[in-house]
Amino acid sequence: MALSSLDERYVNFYTDFAFKKLFGTEVNKDLLISFLNSMFDGKEVIRDLTYLNSEQLGTGELDRKAVFDVYCENEKGEKFLVEMQKAEQQFFKDRSVFYSTFPIRDQAVRGNSWDYNLKTVYTIGILNFCFDDTDPEYFHHEVKLIDTKTGKVFFDKLVYVYLEMPKFTKKETELTTLFDKWLYAIRHLATLFERPAALQEKVFQRLFEVAEIAKFNRQERLGYEESLKIYRDWYSIMTTAEKKGLDRGFERGLKKGLERGLERGMAEGLEKGMAKGMEKGIAEGMEKGIAEGMEKGRIEEKRTIARSLLNIGMTAEQISATTGLTEEEIKDLM
Repeated sequence: MALSSLDERYVNFYTDFAFKKLFGTEVNKDLLISFLNSMFDGKEVIRDLTYLNSEQLGTGELDRKAVFDVYCENEKGEKFLVEMQKAEQQFFKDRSVFYSTFPIRDQAVRGNSWDYNLKTVYTIGILNFCFDDTDPEYFHHEVKLIDTKTGKVFFDKLVYVYLEMPKFTKKETELTTLFDKWLYAIRHLATLFERPAALQEKVFQRLFEVAEIAKFNRQERLGYEESLKIYRDWYSIMTTAEKKGLDRGFERGLKKGLERGLERGMAEGLEKGMAKGMEKGIAEGMEKGIAEGMEKGRIEEKRTIARSLLNIGMTAEQISATTGLTEEEIKDLM
């Protein structure tokens, strides 16, 4: 990818390069501090952050390695795992729980003096997908261990926060809190050509300065372009796979639906058809019966008239002309 091929002014937040540059570097930690404080909305106040080793090895040789996007702690020793996830994984919740065990184990003090007093561990996922379709507006999930009977928090030092970014649909004119503004900036950063009027806080001035691609040096530019290419390739693969899955699902669903519909239709049709056929048969039978009855009635009437005419001495020929009966039919009445 040539250096001149980028049309965007600002980075795509969902690329690994951009996420780690904006939220994972010491020089830009004021951005992450502002974002986290806006998310906590006064429930937690972070004054400083120290970045920790984002690659964690298990205690044993066979333990699985964990690599975090951003791993840091505040001035109180509380741990923060901040991750950006582009797509839903089959066991992404399991992955979050697994990752949260490393900051817990890191707090263990060797020797016999530790009383198991843990510092709070926060796992924060900024998700570019939705995992909960039950409510289209509920995007900010905060999960803790609770007593299932009382609904009360059982342990408040293990916190999982998930932000379903596609559900955040506020327009610029609807942004009211600092957290709203952060979410808007994260979601729309790559499509903006200037800082929105609603984002006039000093921290956003810093954000847009750091995120401006034109200010990258050559090494940063190449690193971002490679990261962007990986993101676009991934997005294309995911979109194609999803479309193929939908097409195949539609084709299979249509085939299965037709088979089920035909089978059900035949059964219901037979049942309904019999009932409808009986109804139709009765109607047609009544109509035909009435017609036949009327015809028989007319014939019998003719015969009655013919008998009367015979009694007054009229000939068969004369009676036939009057009633329409044949002479043979009239002779049978004599």
